[in-house]
Amino acid sequence: MRVEGWLFLGCGVFFIGADVVYWYTSQDPTGTTALALAVGLAVLAGYYLLFTGRRLPPRPEDNNEGEIVDGTGEIGFFSPHSWWPLFLGLAAAVAAIGVAVGWWLFLIGLLLVFLTAIGFVFEYYRGHFSH
Repeated sequence: MRVEGWLFLGCGVFFIGADVVYWYTSQDPTGTTALALAVGLAVLAGYYLLFTGRRLPPRPEDNNEGEIVDGTGEIGFFSPHSWWPLFLGLAAAVAAIGVAVGWWLFLIGLLLVFLTAIGFVFEYYRGHFSH
């Protein structure tokens, strides 16, 4: 994870330079602010990866002498049949459209996002698939 962390920090340094040049040549506060936020995001991601990488054991892809078989095994659990991501996306779309249409629709969408997020998180805590 060290390589990824330094890559993000390098992007942050590039964005700092691009931000200064952009501000000097355009005097546009909106674009300058957007590039400053990109700097913050890149530095935040780079710091997190470097900070986390020191506490984790080396990954198989970090080993220069590693083989493909070193990375095999279980990666995690991914639900093959869940409908909750679809409903959550539709609820988020209703909330986003509500910003343009009216606050009443936004509040309905926010309620739907909250309920579908609960359903998505607790999907495997009840019913046939409960742990």
